[in-house]
Amino acid sequence: MYSQLMYCIDRVPLLTRDRELLKHVPPFSDVLSGNREAIDKLSQLDLELIAVTTLSGMTVDNFTAEAKKWLATAKDRRWNRPYTDLTYQPMQEVVSYLRANGYKTYIVTGGDEDFVRQDSERVYGIPPPQVVGSAGGTKFGYDKNGEPFLTKDWRLLVNDNNAGKPESIHLMIGQRPYAAFGNSTGDRQMLEYTGTGARARLMMLVLHDDAQREYAYGPAQGLPDTKVGTFTPELYDEARRRTIG
Repeated sequence: MYSQLMYCIDRVPLLTRDRELLKHVPPFSDVLSGNREAIDKLSQLDLELIAVTTLSGMTVDNFTAEAKKWLATAKDRRWNRPYTDLTYQPMQEVVSYLRANGYKTYIVTGGDEDFVRQDSERVYGIPPPQVVGSAGGTKFGYDKNGEPFLTKDWRLLVNDNNAGKPESIHLMIGQRPYAAFGNSTGDRQMLEYTGTGARARLMMLVLHDDAQREYAYGPAQGLPDTKVGTFTPELYDEARRRTIG
């Protein structure tokens, strides 16, 4: 599960403290039960509802402070390490290699842009302006002292997944990538878009199949299915057909 979804789940008790009715409504009641099996069975729609509800209604400044605090203290339950320590080492090496050879690197993610930007520079060496992700709306206002502020609201302005990835790349970057890397069906259109450019382009897919050192998921090659980061047999077959060498 994406670390941001764990952040959202961890925010549910705080959210329902001020919104009593939500305590008795699934999926919020499932989270509050503390039943890990029930939480693990939450559907994609359940997770989206939790994310939209917990990521809206606060000022941008409050969100930034809360997200930074969570990232500094939260640990993954399997590895007992901070989430920011659990990055994919081969990708870190590729990103460093590309930058050392004059390329500008970006994160293009289905995750919330504001959340990923909180630690992207420290963890990946990628500054906030080079993070392209899903983006919610904000509303401008003034506090009681007349100071301006932004509040995060429930509107989804950009869904940076599937076809939304090349659309966001064009909108936010304005250039077709020379190299793109993915690990799920949500990256297919981004890789296809990259590959249609003039001159040589590099498109790569990672199939995660190491359950001991990381995780194994598919369902390609008979690996376990997953609600997030799905890598289908069809995507695997297409990647094999397009492989050079």
